Amino acid sequence: MTNLSRRAALALPLLAAPAIARAQSWRPPGQVRIIVPAAAGGTTDIMGRLLAQFLQPRWGTPVVVENRTGAGGTIGTVEAVRARPDGLTLLMGNIGPQAIGYSLFRNLQYRPEQLAPIAGTIAGPNVLVVNNNVPAQNVAQLAAMLRAKPGEIPYVSTGVGQSTHLSPVLFLQMLNAQAIHVPTRGSAPAQIELLAGNVTFLIDNLTGIMGHIQGGRVRALAVTSKERHPLLPNVPAMRETMPELANYEVNTWFGVFVQAAMPAEIINSINADVMAMLAMPETVKRFEELGGVPMIGSPQQFGAFVASEITKWSDVIKKEGLQIDAS
Repeated sequence: MTNLSRRAALALPLLAAPAIARAQSWRPPGQVRIIVPAAAGGTTDIMGRLLAQFLQPRWGTPVVVENRTGAGGTIGTVEAVRARPDGLTLLMGNIGPQAIGYSLFRNLQYRPEQLAPIAGTIAGPNVLVVNNNVPAQNVAQLAAMLRAKPGEIPYVSTGVGQSTHLSPVLFLQMLNAQAIHVPTRGSAPAQIELLAGNVTFLIDNLTGIMGHIQGGRVRALAVTSKERHPLLPNVPAMRETMPELANYEVNTWFGVFVQAAMPAEIINSINADVMAMLAMPETVKRFEELGGVPMIGSPQQFGAFVASEITKWSDVIKKEGLQIDAS
C-alpha cells in the first residue's frame, strides 16, 4: 500500500486511515442488488460490478447489478431510498446525486438524511479531453475557440448534475465563455458522442476515460486535480494552463450507500467487507490503472466526507446561480 501515500500527496479526497471495523457475522439472507444510477461502462458501473464480483462468493448469495439511469443519477437514488432497509439493496453512489444534486435540483425527491453512507470506493480527478479532430492542442487554444464562437460549440456530459456537468460549467464560468451542453445517461454514451465527433469536448472521470486516452482515441488537455496525475505526467493540471483557471480544482468519488434506517450492525459489516476488497493488492492495482485511489474509511468518516462535499458544491452552485428542475 506504499503507493497510496504518494497518491495522497496529490490532494485527492482520500479519507484518513481508520481503525476499520472488524468483520461482523451478518450475511444477507437472499439475493442482493446493487443499484447503479448510471449507464453501463462508466466508473459508477465499474465500481458496482467490481463490488458485486467480490461480495458474491464472500456472502455466498447472488449479488446483481441493476443500472437505473436518468436525471443525473437521481432516479436510481430514489429507488434505493424507497427500498427496505434489510441489506438486500445497496446503492453505488457518486459525487453527482449524493452531493451536487441536493443544491442543483429544486424538486429532488430525497434528502441526505434518507441515505446512510457505508463506504467510499475510489476517488480521482476528472480530465478534459477533446475529439482528435479538434484543432485545439491545449486549454488556451480551446478557450480561444469557445470565445470566438460563444454558445455554438457543444460539449457532452454523463448527465445533468454529475461532476462531468458541473466541471465544465465551472470551467466556462471562469473563462467567461459559453458552450452548448449535451447531457447523456452515462460515461459510455458520452464517450460515444465524443468519439463520433458530435461534440468538441468532455470533462470525464479519469477512471472512466483513461483507456481512450491511452489508446490515442481522444486527446487529454488537462486534469482537474490540484496537481498533475502520475498516469498522465505530461498533461497539465487545469490551474496551470491559464491565469483565469488558477483556482480551478475538482475531484470525483464513488461509494456505497443504503437506506438510512439500516441497522448499524449491517452498515458496519458491509463497510468491513468493502474495506476488505479495497485492501486487496489486485484492487489497488486495478484502481491505479484507472487513475484513482481507494477511499479507506469507516462509515462515520465516509459520512463526514460526503457532508463536506455537499457543503462545498452547495457553495459553488449558489455562487454560480445554477438551479434546475429534476426530471
